[in-house]
Amino acid sequence: MKKPIAIQGIKGSFHHEVVQNYFDSQAEVVECMTFDNEISTLLEHQTDEIVMALENSIAGSIIPNYALIDNNQLCIVGEYYLDIQHQLMALEGQSIAAITEVHSHPMALLQCKTFFRDFPHIKLVEAKDTADVAKQISEQNLKGIAAIASKTAARLYGLNILAESIQTIKENETRFVIVKREMIDKDESQINKASLKFELDHKRGSLATILNVLSDCKLNLTKIQSLPKIDTPWKYAFFVDVTFKTYNDYEKAKSIMNLMAENFKVLGEYKNARL
Repeated sequence: MKKPIAIQGIKGSFHHEVVQNYFDSQAEVVECMTFDNEISTLLEHQTDEIVMALENSIAGSIIPNYALIDNNQLCIVGEYYLDIQHQLMALEGQSIAAITEVHSHPMALLQCKTFFRDFPHIKLVEAKDTADVAKQISEQNLKGIAAIASKTAARLYGLNILAESIQTIKENETRFVIVKREMIDKDESQINKASLKFELDHKRGSLATILNVLSDCKLNLTKIQSLPKIDTPWKYAFFVDVTFKTYNDYEKAKSIMNLMAENFKVLGEYKNARL
């Protein structure tokens, strides 16, 4: 029997939308209010896979999530890019003029800040999850309070959308990854992207040398993220994503990098959702 899929947030959240789009609209989910709790469901075998946001086209990388995947020896097996459209919603019969507070996740509030300049009477209040606010408004019949959440949340919790796509930058995407405890067997011909992690000495040219290896082996660097090593000042771990046309080119680069870099690790090999 297939286990449910863990998400950060509740039904109606953007993580839930990814599950519906990537897996199945009827897939069961385990609702987790933090990414740490989400990871725990995987480590404790309550779930076999989780959906985790890794970066946003506006806000950039969610660095702690890189560390969660790496520190717990987990594997990325897939990815999904979700178009993030923020909707302002409240109880039926409410108008924007009647709203005194808008509650949502800090990131959603930040991405919609410009919209609220035209409504100085509205107070912005941070919450743990976009969909959870929508659920509370519905269940507690909260008048004068609105949420910023997805259309799915509005539908699930019976709220009226007061304004659509209120985010400042209309092209707003989040990259989510599918994470499991270990790699899954795949046809190498179907793999054209990998997520890697390595460490380098703090000396001139060390990173450039690695980047030259990627280039020489015909790999395209699509992402690079540094993360400081807390126990070793001025030493960094690097997380990179690369795409490639042939698995042999990737294998060659991987072998060379394994010899040149410290603590080289493959975090995931999967199909690039953008190709």
